[in-house]
Amino acid sequence: MSQLNVKTKSRLSSRIQDIQPSGIRRFFDLASSMDNIISLGVGEPDFITPWNIREASISSMERGFTAYSANAGVLELRQEISKYMYERFDVDYDPETEVLVTVGASEAIDIGCRAILDPGDEVIIVEPGFVSYSPLVSMAGGVPVSVGTRIEDDFKVSAEQIRAAITEKTKALMISFPNNPTGAVMLREDLQEIAVLAEEHDLIVFSDEIYAELSYDNQHVSFAALDGMKERTILISGFSKAFAMTGWRLGFVMAPPDLLAAMLKLHQYSLMCAPTMAQYGALEALKSGMEDVERMTQSYKQRRGFFVESFAEMGLACHMPGGAFYAFPSIKATGLTSEEFAEKLLYEEHVAVVPGDIFGAGGEGHIRCSYATSMENLQEATKRMNRFVSKYL
Repeated sequence: MSQLNVKTKSRLSSRIQDIQPSGIRRFFDLASSMDNIISLGVGEPDFITPWNIREASISSMERGFTAYSANAGVLELRQEISKYMYERFDVDYDPETEVLVTVGASEAIDIGCRAILDPGDEVIIVEPGFVSYSPLVSMAGGVPVSVGTRIEDDFKVSAEQIRAAITEKTKALMISFPNNPTGAVMLREDLQEIAVLAEEHDLIVFSDEIYAELSYDNQHVSFAALDGMKERTILISGFSKAFAMTGWRLGFVMAPPDLLAAMLKLHQYSLMCAPTMAQYGALEALKSGMEDVERMTQSYKQRRGFFVESFAEMGLACHMPGGAFYAFPSIKATGLTSEEFAEKLLYEEHVAVVPGDIFGAGGEGHIRCSYATSMENLQEATKRMNRFVSKYL
């Protein structure tokens, strides 16, 4: 009996094979296998979710609120999100047609990309930036186009830089301020120039504002609050950072009704709804959690000052981050690459940081260090880092 010649097919899509695993995970995995490690690599608050938020979630389960919520999220929570964003950041969204509760801000970015991109559409991504942006654009069939920022400009992006990257295939722009990993912020006048450009080239703008509450020196300006920008902005935020709710996996996205409806379809078919009990915790966070947010923010601000001063004393250039809870010092003076520096520091001094090149264009020659850890840990970590850096300077 003859056998058919069957060509062996790949079990994986070519698109997913082209996506590299997160570079951050390699250093976390290395650090987890070692003793006496001080980690400055984790991008989450060191605070426990405030008790009143936890209690509200527990109470919702005790009252039997364990079924699916509406696909878009509990209406009362969407109403509270709308109220919160209007009062805090001057953006006005209809909770019934323009607000969607998601499983973290990451889901919001994912479904936003899939909702608007056709194969070959280009998305300009300001970098260094969150490691998920480029992969999510690629997985949606789009083409990520990097625009790098520099320490000399405090990691701000200019309208001219973005203009130079625009082609006839450009569909969208992705920005995130306050920024992960640099802590950079943009002032209203900076954003207004980009808004003019978005209008001129009919761009959709993804504005990831997950760190909005963690703005230290200036009031956060939402891109959607600029004249004419609400109709072309996909505004992404959530509860992870400001409210210390990372493990709850709860975010939200706000957008014009046509864009929101498209994202809702993707959300319906892939995830159904965000966890109901987490939504009731988030509702309590918005109603009575701002004092806790302020307390945590002031603690980060104090640590920020200590951290940046410590890098200066080591001889490492570091701009003052205006938001988030990261410092992004330059390690170019050591002669080491970002990855070499991070790996040697981990093995020799047991301090875990993240190589800057992982975050894209402009990141090489830097390391990301989170100051969302205790002052005691920061003091010991900078002592060890100073000892390490002194070998190379």
